[in-house]
Amino acid sequence: MKLGFVSAILDGWTLDEVLDVASNEGFQCIEVACWPQGETERRYAGVSHIDVANLTKENAEGILKKFKEKGLEISALAFYPNILDANINKRKENIAHLKKVIDASAILDVNLVTTFIGRDQNKSIDENLEIVKDVWPDIISYAEEKKVRIAIENCPMLFGREQWPGGQNLMTTPEIWKRVFEILPSNYIGINYDPSHFVWQMMDYIQPLYEFKNKIFHVHYKDIKLYPDKLKRVGTTAYPLEYMSPKLPGLGDVDWGKYVSALTDIGYNGYTCIEVEDKPFEESRERVIDSLRLSKRYMEQFVI
Repeated sequence: MKLGFVSAILDGWTLDEVLDVASNEGFQCIEVACWPQGETERRYAGVSHIDVANLTKENAEGILKKFKEKGLEISALAFYPNILDANINKRKENIAHLKKVIDASAILDVNLVTTFIGRDQNKSIDENLEIVKDVWPDIISYAEEKKVRIAIENCPMLFGREQWPGGQNLMTTPEIWKRVFEILPSNYIGINYDPSHFVWQMMDYIQPLYEFKNKIFHVHYKDIKLYPDKLKRVGTTAYPLEYMSPKLPGLGDVDWGKYVSALTDIGYNGYTCIEVEDKPFEESRERVIDSLRLSKRYMEQFVI
C-alpha cells in the first residue's frame, strides 16, 4: 500500500507547494482535488490543484514531470459534488465537470476518479435508485471508453441543514452498494472506502472490506470521535456534528490496526490517503502541515 493525503486540506496552496509538502514529509502519493476553478460549494469543496477544464497533453506532461521529480504519484483525481442534485441545471453542470475530470485522469494516465454518486435529498432511497438508473449508465459508459475507474466514497453528506433530510450521497451502506452495483454492473465503478463514516452511523466498518474486496479502488484514512454524553442527549437523528467530530487518524474511535489488518487480508495493495478534516489543525499553514505529519507518523505503524 502507498501512503498519501487528500490535497483538499491545502486550500489556497499552489500545486507546486502541495508537491513540496508531500515530498518534504515523505509521502508517496496525492489524491488531487479538481473542482471547477473559482467555485466554492462548501468546506473542502472548491479546491482545485489541477485545472482539468483546460488540461492539455502538454500541460499533463509538465504536471507528471513535477510529480516524478518529487518521487510522487497521483492516486486519483478528486471531485465530490452532488451528481444527483434535484436542481437539474446544477446536476448537468456537475456531470459535465465530472466528465472533464475523467478526461484528465485518462490524459494523466491516472485512470481513477474519486467522487460521490449523489442523492436527491428529498427523495427516498428507492426513488434515488431510479434516478441512478437514469443518470449513471451514461457516466459509466463514458468512463469505460476512457478506461478510467470511478471510486465512490461512502460519506452520507448529511452534516448541515442544507443537506437534510436525506443527505447528498446515496452510497452509504453495504446494502445500498449491492443495489447500486446491480444497477451498474461494471468493473469501472467501485468504492473509495472511508471507515470513519461507518463509526458515527453505528455500523461495522471491517466486515464490508471482505464482502466488497473486489470493489475497493481507493482508501481514505480519516478518524471520527464520538461523544457518548452528547449522543445520549441528541440521538442519532440529530445533525451528526452535534455528537461526533472528524479527527486525525489515531485521535478518534477507528481501530486502525484491525482496519489495515483487514486490508492486508483481502490483498489490497493500492493507494491509501489521509483525509484531514480536524478543525483544531486548520488554524495556519504550519498546523495543517503538523496534521499531515502527525497522521503519517501514526499510520506508518501499519503502512510503510
